[in-house]
This record gives sequence, C-alpha cells and structure tokens, in this order.
Amino acid sequence: MTEYLIIDLDTERWTCRVCSHDLGDARGNYKEGTLVYDRDPREIHQSILDPERYEFTFAPDPAFCRILEFYCPGCGTQLETEYVPPGHPPTVDMLWDIDSLREQWTNRGTNPETVINYGPGEEAVADFSPALGSYNSLSPSTSHSHS
Repeated sequence: MTEYLIIDLDTERWTCRVCSHDLGDARGNYKEGTLVYDRDPREIHQSILDPERYEFTFAPDPAFCRILEFYCPGCGTQLETEYVPPGHPPTVDMLWDIDSLREQWTNRGTNPETVINYGPGEEAVADFSPALGSYNSLSPSTSHSHS
C-alpha cells in the first residue's frame, strides 16, 4: 500500500514491511496501531524572525498546528506524518476494499509481495508493467478502455 505498509490479504491485517509487526485491522486505520509523536511544529519550521522581538515569526503556532509522526512499534520505522490542529484525531488517509483487492490478486494468480517490491530494500522495482500489465496506470504505452 506504501513503501512501509502492506495489507496481508489472508489475515486482513496492516503489517509493517520492515519488521512484519501487526498494526491492526486492514479495514480500519493503521495509525491506531502505531506509536505517535505529537510534535511541536517549531522544531521543524523554525522562526525566521526573532521570537524575542516579534509576535509573528513565520513559524507555525503550536496553538493552531501540530505535527503527528507515526512510527512502527516493532522497528521504529516512520510510516507517516501529518499536520493537524491540536487535539485533532489522526486522519484516515487510506480506505481499501479488501474483498476487491483479494479478488484482483486471486484473478491474477500471483502474490503481490512476490511480484512487486516497491521498497524498502535493494530489490525494489520501479517499472511495474511486467507485473501488472494492463492494470498499470503509470505505463503510458498501455491503453485503457472505460466503456
């Protein structure tokens, strides 16, 4: 699903691609199974103007903005980062139709993890066309019919 997240279609679980740590129900939000660092945005976006002299320094105000960093509890790999208002719950950035995914890969007759390794690791693949064929929307040579 991303460089560091997979969905195990057999167990319907989010899994870290680095350490295989179970991050929760794939029909839910993987972020619920992560470690969260609620970060003061001024640590990342430092003041351009002297905060001793100016009220507004071009740094995000922590009263209005927080940076949430999501980490795998098994290996510490950073999985996601988002900017939200203080107290806002983690956003849901991915919702997948698990039944449809399972059906697509069953129809292809192959395991997505053995066909496509898009990271991490040295065997990462940049061109998915051999694995996906007509499913690869990134391939400019593949024509798609929407009728």
